[in-house]
Amino acid sequence: MTGIDYAGEETLREPVLEALAGVVDPELSLGIVDIGLVYTVRVAPEGVHVTMTMTSPACPVTDVMADDVERAIGAVLPDDRPVSVEFVWDPPWTPERMSGVARDVMGW
Repeated sequence: MTGIDYAGEETLREPVLEALAGVVDPELSLGIVDIGLVYTVRVAPEGVHVTMTMTSPACPVTDVMADDVERAIGAVLPDDRPVSVEFVWDPPWTPERMSGVARDVMGW
């Protein structure tokens, strides 16, 4: 899972990143990691913070995506740490952030 800046407990790296890989953008029917929407993941004893973007600031499923990310990560944490999602627009998303799989599916 390239392109995601991860910091925090190493024992949680794989489960958290795999959980994120399973979150699907409902408009594109592709995983948010393959689309390149996730920028950073910070795991600390006080909580998990994810910084991500959407393909457009006007995306109508932003709230759905935040809920899906929180639920997916929360399911793999060994405790009741809160999970928060922050949407940022700088740097803006570009198609270059997509994985080869996403490019193939979208025909790019």
